[in-house]
Amino acid sequence: MARRTRYWNPYGYFHVTMRGNNRQAIFQTDEDKWNLMRAFEYAYDKYSYNVVAYCIMSNHYHLLIQSEVELSKIMACINRRYSDYYAKRYDHVGRIYEKRYFSKLANGPRAILDISSYIHRNPIETTVQKVNSLEDYPHSSFSYYADAKKEPPRFLHTDLVRTFLPKPFDTTNKAYYLYCLAYKQDLETVYEKMPVENVSVLFSMFDVINSAE
Repeated sequence: MARRTRYWNPYGYFHVTMRGNNRQAIFQTDEDKWNLMRAFEYAYDKYSYNVVAYCIMSNHYHLLIQSEVELSKIMACINRRYSDYYAKRYDHVGRIYEKRYFSKLANGPRAILDISSYIHRNPIETTVQKVNSLEDYPHSSFSYYADAKKEPPRFLHTDLVRTFLPKPFDTTNKAYYLYCLAYKQDLETVYEKMPVENVSVLFSMFDVINSAE
């Protein structure tokens, strides 16, 4: 049976999740996580894309990503690159991923804001917190929002999400930092509140994104 074609739109940001097979820890060490980052960079050289949030945990990773190239091509490039590294390092035979990546359109500015916050809060939403302070987790994009002096990866854009903050927050990265710390996000609720997708919403959102760059 042929695989179902993944929905993709070049004007939209998509929440992507990739998990290890049987939820196993396929990003076990810092070196593993940095090699996944190298896979992100490798894919970026082949297919330019924009990310506003990412987080790499021990058994999965999250991206909030927009691309003018089909997302499936980018994800295939990233995941193949990392699986080749993993197989070589651990002398592993067989698949390392649970299944194909999950993706869902973040339809609207508030969805982009709250999904990015959900992604950034991953290290403290575990049974045992990975860090005491979110900005201390080295394998997510949150530290680049917390510290303007840090140079972000080429694919990461930190000047968009802040423009979607509600009042009374300022539209600054410092305010976004505080927003992430203050509000725990329930992902299913975020999805339920999203407007039904339509072309006009995506085009108006793309206008906002362009004006922020």
